Amino acid sequence: MSTSYDFDTVIDRRGTWCVQWDGVADRFGVDGLLPFTISDMDFETAPEVLAALRSRLDHGVFGYTDWQQDDFTSAIAHWYATRYGTTIDTGRLVYAPSVLSQLSQLLQMWTAEGDGVVVHTPTYDGFRKAVTGLGRELRGVPLGDAAALERELARENSKVLLLCSPHNPTGRVWTEAELAELALLAARHGVAVISDEIHADFVHGGRRHVPWPRVAGDGRWAVITSASKSFNFPALTGSYGIIGRPADRTEFLRRMQTAEGLASPAVLSLTAHIAAYREGGAWLDAVRTYVTGNLALVGERLNAAFPELGWEPPQAGYLAWIDLRKAGVEDDEALQRVLIERERVAVMPGSVYGAEGFVRLNVGCARSKVETGLAALIRGVEAVRVAA
Repeated sequence: MSTSYDFDTVIDRRGTWCVQWDGVADRFGVDGLLPFTISDMDFETAPEVLAALRSRLDHGVFGYTDWQQDDFTSAIAHWYATRYGTTIDTGRLVYAPSVLSQLSQLLQMWTAEGDGVVVHTPTYDGFRKAVTGLGRELRGVPLGDAAALERELARENSKVLLLCSPHNPTGRVWTEAELAELALLAARHGVAVISDEIHADFVHGGRRHVPWPRVAGDGRWAVITSASKSFNFPALTGSYGIIGRPADRTEFLRRMQTAEGLASPAVLSLTAHIAAYREGGAWLDAVRTYVTGNLALVGERLNAAFPELGWEPPQAGYLAWIDLRKAGVEDDEALQRVLIERERVAVMPGSVYGAEGFVRLNVGCARSKVETGLAALIRGVEAVRVAA
């Protein structure tokens, strides 16, 4: 199949029940904004994935399905071996409708109400909702503050370190040495580790994602992830995990099959995962290169307008995490009013992640859209500065 891909053509997503485009009023209170929000991309998925889905649709029968079969599990093992140089034990794999549904089950298994779950700040808002929604205490530690991290892990009822690797929203990539140190800290304090690695395939600049199983040791741990972020098919649902201890895996599967009634996965999700991991590597490399160009454009335009920012692209992902405080933005609400009412764009405010004065700009889209959004953001910042 051709390895020439078109990411410049804008695909109209309006009217497709799309959260980013059709649901913008739910979060921003105004319809019709140009969105740079929720972390999905505006690109078609890989043609290899589309071909596999069409072939499966042509079969025409969609009965109950089993994910515990070699086509699926060996595709995951193949991806880890070829992309990360890591051998995984397919006997540790589990399946669930989403990464956050896995997180919910694991928290219910490994914590009780009132227990602490340690996270790095700023924090992906889905983590906060999952943790606090279950009555657990979210314990934030500033990214890079080793002393604060150990202090929180040492608290008597801190039960889980919830790691986002690479980190959302900052795009931080941990080295193997850093992850090994986190594993030692967790083991020292008897804390389980849940590593959300859904952004792993979008690492930039010659860096390399290190899967948690490489450093995990004998502690209690789980990886939760999916191909849906990398290949842009979250609407198909579906995620998989790797659970360290056999007893924990057995309990997870029991909960999914009985209490949750989710023994049968979405067959199109399995089809998409297999095709992505077996045949989609060239497309992924191409889209990541394109996104790298988008991020470089963000840096070029932002730093030309506001040299004091010295903004650098993230180490991973297609989400530009931008600290605007040096440009005079302290009030998220003031900037949001200008962006929404005057510029007609939707950009995620840093306050969603616990960081006033920041924005998170999704650049997983055609470059022309990025240019439009950047121009609007720059005008918005200039307006807020003048008003102040």
